[in-house]
Amino acid sequence: MPMNKQMPMTIELEPGTYQWCSCGNTKKEPFCDGSHEGTDKAPFNFKIILKRKYIICNCYLTKNPPFCDGICRRVKIDTA
Repeated sequence: MPMNKQMPMTIELEPGTYQWCSCGNTKKEPFCDGSHEGTDKAPFNFKIILKRKYIICNCYLTKNPPFCDGICRRVKIDTA
């Protein structure tokens, strides 16, 4: 089932360092798989301290990467 690019992802993360995909080309959403090569995008590195569920942006418009800031609910995203 394809992911809905308008909806954030709720994921339980373990403590550690992660790379959030900022290009939208990854096959391992929401994490980087190197698909940004050849683009002007780069992954966003972030560190998790506490094991818990996090709401991760999946529309790539957040001003607080990698976390959802609700921008996808405030703007219309063209999915066509």
